[in-house]
Amino acid sequence: MRESQLLKKDLFGEVRREITGAEPRIVRDASTARPWLRWLARWLLRREARVLAAVAELDGVPDLIAVHHDRLERQYIEGTPMHHARPQEAEYFRHALRLLRRLHACDVVHNDLAKEPNLLVTPKGEATFIDFQLALHAPRRGRLFRVLAHDDLRHVLKHKRTYCPELLTNRERRILARPSLASKLWMRIIKPPYLFVTRVLLGWADREGASDRGEHR
Repeated sequence: MRESQLLKKDLFGEVRREITGAEPRIVRDASTARPWLRWLARWLLRREARVLAAVAELDGVPDLIAVHHDRLERQYIEGTPMHHARPQEAEYFRHALRLLRRLHACDVVHNDLAKEPNLLVTPKGEATFIDFQLALHAPRRGRLFRVLAHDDLRHVLKHKRTYCPELLTNRERRILARPSLASKLWMRIIKPPYLFVTRVLLGWADREGASDRGEHR
């Protein structure tokens, strides 16, 4: 018997938590994407599958279970989204930064760690990264990789500054004070129209559904 819980639905399809046996799993389904965006939803699905395959041996990220034409299945990881858990322990952020270094060592940048729902706090108080739809696997580690990796680091440090600013080191404060050119361009040129289209025209929100996803990612 299959149990299914809808966690998220947007123009690119659905994300569900499904239980078909003893272990639940997370399913990204591109078959329900809008017809004119289905090709892009499928491309993003294949991209996510490649990234998860590249970090298959890494603890703290979901394991890839299966991928099909319109469907990606990945491991369910128990945890609470950061903006609900509000971690203030130094060990949590040490673990998050250690996980980020290991992720980059696998030639992968997450590229979406600015969103707090993409960082979980496990029952043991450890960090987990989820939602690799926008992640990039770049074995050649060129300039773009280095820029995006730096932005990954700044995003984690921004979260640390939000929840426990007194724990920031001088080096971390210097990193936060030096955003990359890509970050500056995003904030000044791209983000305003992006927010207008997604929030005003499409009614999206970065944290939409996060309270429902809760411990189901």
